[in-house]
Order: sequence, then structure tokens, then C-alpha cells
Amino acid sequence: MSRSISRITSPRNTTGEMAVFSQGRISAWFTMLLLAVLCWSSMARAAGSEELVIRITQGNDRAVPVAIAPFGWKGRGLLPEDMSGIVANDLRLSGMFDPLAKNKLLSFPSREDEVVFGDWRKQGVNYLLIGEVSLEPGNVYRVNFQLFDVLRQRSILQSTIAGSGAQFRGMAHRISDRVFEKITGIPGAFSSRILYVTAQRQSEQRTDYQLNYADADGFRPQTIFRSKEAILSPSWSPDGTKVAYVAYENKRPGIYIQDLRTGKRQLVSKEKGINSSPSWSPDGTKLAYMLSFGDNPNIFVRDLRTNKLSQLTRHFAIDAEPSWFPDGKSILFTSNRGGSAQLYKLNIKASSDGSVVAEGKPERLTYEGRFNARGKVFPDGKSLVMVHKGKGAADFNIAVLDLDTKRFRKLTSTRLEDSPSVSPNGRMLIYATQGREHGELGIVSVDGSVQLKLPSAAGDVREPVWSPVIQ
Repeated sequence: MSRSISRITSPRNTTGEMAVFSQGRISAWFTMLLLAVLCWSSMARAAGSEELVIRITQGNDRAVPVAIAPFGWKGRGLLPEDMSGIVANDLRLSGMFDPLAKNKLLSFPSREDEVVFGDWRKQGVNYLLIGEVSLEPGNVYRVNFQLFDVLRQRSILQSTIAGSGAQFRGMAHRISDRVFEKITGIPGAFSSRILYVTAQRQSEQRTDYQLNYADADGFRPQTIFRSKEAILSPSWSPDGTKVAYVAYENKRPGIYIQDLRTGKRQLVSKEKGINSSPSWSPDGTKLAYMLSFGDNPNIFVRDLRTNKLSQLTRHFAIDAEPSWFPDGKSILFTSNRGGSAQLYKLNIKASSDGSVVAEGKPERLTYEGRFNARGKVFPDGKSLVMVHKGKGAADFNIAVLDLDTKRFRKLTSTRLEDSPSVSPNGRMLIYATQGREHGELGIVSVDGSVQLKLPSAAGDVREPVWSPVIQ
């Protein structure tokens, strides 16, 4: 069994940035990976914090018809944002709702006594959202909003939200969350963010990398770290205040944690060999990641409170890409110990000395196809998403496995898809894919009925990760 591969300098890496193996033969598993990343050899033109432009490529024919009336405004000048437009866009992008176009609205009610249910029924609308914005002392915007069930002719949600002008867009996302949950019974995820890597090709010898985050709809992008060397495998902390990632400095990989509020960076691991694929524990006190110490890659856990490092796997094969189950008692990882890249589950527990130890042997979870890697666990712990290559298939695609029924579903079919991540409500998946000219992000609903693309206006984007809901 090979212990290493040569360095892959592209940030696209189908197994989660196995980027610094050296001194050895290329294994069959990583040979496939190398072929998969060749499309990134022409990495180009991505600027750092441009907005992602969402493009709906496949809609849902069963989407619920809704109307969002323009919010009334009790103040002078213009509002910081079109709040009703943001809410309508959120609901449309969820794939579950079909908002009525603004130019088709018969009226613009902002209070309950202005609502004429007959007008909305004639237009086939099931739900109507209205709102009114006022400006209070201290430049505080207060938004009163109300949701109506048109068919039953009654109000089903009424609430108030307040914040500054800088918080206006976030307030709109929170309204979308409330509306989505009231109608579907599922928590909304519009107040979440996405973390992703962009790259700008400066010359044949130089590519500049940037780590960014933005709202789930691609707006309000922020660049949080820049480097002339690769940035890989970003990961959100459970509270959304920090991120962990792999960065190369002096051509050596290290795992860093960065506080988004202060910008402060902390080096967590820079051991000899591989340091990759950091994954936060559900309680935010530990990081699981892959280390090799110059030998076979294995899964380790570091306690961030005590700095204690525990080794979980010991095998002559390659164990990589850990991801926690939501109960914190098991870890999902990729291994080729069975002859090809597949996903395994390892139960863990705390020992008396404070270390984390394996409990029993790893359980293989995937058997479909030739390759399953980069696995992530759904928030309810009942399903997995992964990069999948079928028998005889030429492409890497996104697939989901239901752990109870063992039902395996391939959700996408474009070329060289990678880095899947699950929305905090478990309804949507984001992933990287190769577009016609650039790398771009894709979003697909868990039933496959809705698909979106999020290309950067300037070029390539990769390594997306969905955050928890940001309060």
C-alpha cells in the first residue's frame, strides 16, 4: 500500500486536500484523485470578495405560490435594502415556494385592514406576507410583519424585528426563516452563511488564494484571509464565530483557527507530514483531523481546551476526512482499507485521562460504486452526503445515503463535483463543480428537485461549507 503522493498544488482536491504526501508511489485511490483535479490546473481570474450570482437551473413544479407585498415605509428617504425583495428571493431559492412577481401584484397592503383575500385567491396565492418599516430614535429600523393563509382567510404569524441599517439584510433573512418555518414546519436556513475559497491566477508561477464568507444568497461577501499558497478544507465552528482551515506557509501545511470577530489566527497543528481536513466537534471543544507524522495518514482528535492530542485510527491504509456525527459520539471518515475509497463510522469515547479513544472497530457504511469520499453527516445524523463515482462512471457526483433504509441516491450529474456540505436545516446541499469556464458552486435540494448555480462574477470558487444559522 502506498503511503504517499506528490504534492497537488490546486485547491480542488476530491478527497479533502491530501496535498502534501511525499516519498513514495501513487496509490490507485489517489491516482483517480489526481485525474479529478486536473481541471484545476488552469486556475484563473477569481477575485476575492465578489458576490456570488445565483442562477436557478432546475425549479420545482410543485412550489407553493406565495405573494410578498412591498413593505410599507414610515420614514424619509429610501430604505437601506428592498426587504420584501430579499424575502421573496430567499423563498424562491429554497425551491419550495414560487413568489408572485412584483409587477403582477394587484395591490400593495402593508396592514391587515388593507388585505382583500379575494384578490389573492384569484391569483392562486396560498400565502401572503405584508410588512411595515419605521425608523425609531437611534437609527433603529423596526419591522412589523404578518403572514396570512389566503385560503383560510386568517393571520397565522405576526411579529416584530428591529436592528440597524447595517443589519437590515440580516433582518430580512430572519423574516424569511420565520415564514419558511411557519409554513413548512422546518427551520429556515436563510440566516446562515457559506464559507468558500477563491483564487486569482497572477502568472504561471503564482496564484493568490482567498478565504471568504457570504450570506447564503451570495450577498455581503467578506474576505477573511489571503495567501500566496493554497487554502483548503475550511470548517465552521458550531457557533459560527470561528473557522478552521488548512493553509500553506513556506510550502508546509498547517491547521489554523481564525476568530471572525477579531481576525486573530491560532496555529493548531503543523506536524511533520500531513495536517489536513479539520472538523469541529458538535460542542466546539475539539478538532478532528488527519495527521501522518511522515507515515500512514490516520485520524486524530485535539482537545482545544487542554491541547491534548489523541490518535483514533491505526492502519496501514489511508484514513482521512473526518466528520463528526451530531451526537459527538462517532466520527465519519474516508479510508481505502477495503481496497477503494469508502466511508466508515468509528464510535469514540472519553477515557479516564481525558483523551479520546476508539470504541470497537470502524464500520463500513458505503458499498455503492467504486469511490465514496468527502462524507458529511446531516444535522439529524440519519443521512450522509458524499462525492461518489459509480462503476464505470467517468465523473464524480454528489450522492446521499439514508443510514436507516440504506437507500442510495445520486443527486447531480455534472462533471467533477466536490466538497459537499449540508445546510443547517438539512434541506439543501452546496458543493463545488466545474462550469464551462470556471469553477463554481452548486446547490441542490435533498430530493434533487431544485438545482442552483453560484458562479463568482470574476472566476473560480471552491471548497464551500455551510454555516450554522447566524444569530
